[in-house]
Amino acid sequence: MTIQTPQTPFPIVIVDNYPVMKMPKRLTVLEAVHFKQVCHQFLASSADLPKQLILDFSDTEFMDSSGVGALVHNFKSAKSKNVTLILYQTPPPVMAVLSMTGLDEVIPITTTLETYESPTTSRHPPETHPSVRSWIKRAIDIVGSLVGLLITAVLFIPIALTIKLDSPGPIFFHQTRCGWLGKRFQIIKFRSMCTDAEALKQTVTNQAKGAIFKNTNDPRITKVGRFLRRTSLDELPQFLNVLKGEMSLVGTRPPTPDEVERYEVPQWQRLNVKPGMTGEWQVYGRSRITNFEQVIELDLRYQKNWSHWYDLQLIFKTVLILFHKNSGAV
Repeated sequence: MTIQTPQTPFPIVIVDNYPVMKMPKRLTVLEAVHFKQVCHQFLASSADLPKQLILDFSDTEFMDSSGVGALVHNFKSAKSKNVTLILYQTPPPVMAVLSMTGLDEVIPITTTLETYESPTTSRHPPETHPSVRSWIKRAIDIVGSLVGLLITAVLFIPIALTIKLDSPGPIFFHQTRCGWLGKRFQIIKFRSMCTDAEALKQTVTNQAKGAIFKNTNDPRITKVGRFLRRTSLDELPQFLNVLKGEMSLVGTRPPTPDEVERYEVPQWQRLNVKPGMTGEWQVYGRSRITNFEQVIELDLRYQKNWSHWYDLQLIFKTVLILFHKNSGAV
């Protein structure tokens, strides 16, 4: 069936009584914002909505984390209206993003308008930023993480003993964070808070603005924990996350899922690169950051300025700043 689509952004045509929204060739931040607006307008246009809304990705060649953010927003909005969002004719670049973020297991995907058959997943990772595909950066990460894990092994016993003597509970702290394109992973640190810190979070005042949480005198932090944070020793186990490829030595600040839930579409841009143990936010923001917009600004500046030499500069500056008395880790 040949359908003549109107030359308007995200046109919606009716095929076999179901609306089909034509997706653009590129789904980046500007298109993603408009995609969210058009989809929400459609879902709010009538009380008698169709059971399905089909998104035609047949012409889409590129989608970054902003596109993922808009897709997640629209999926949730459609679900709240009892409308099933269906992805149609997803090409390999789009499928690679969906597969990596796990959305291919959540949102129905079809190669025809009659049956749901998942297309073949691309063997190549999606391209969102040159740093992600750089084998030199990955090699530096592997070498750096192995050296870091060696240092962690040397310091493990004294750190573990002080943690156990100061506060009952486990030595390590695991938390779900969102990495490249929003993919979730378990970050690992030396525990610096009381064991029921997550349950007590709602009792602590958030002194930051936007989708981050910060309190300079957080009562949940233990005495040893304050020392570990001030020296960034609590972050040493994250070298394992770097070795596994979930993080990089240098990147953006790894957000929690509840932070990502609050993102507007443009803010998903910060997930176009892997999160890092250090980065612009560590070197130029550190504990002084109190506004999420500052985090966004620093993360986007890193993406713009990235190079292998720039990464090495940030690593060197991080080592220097660790000896500063006010350099507590974020």
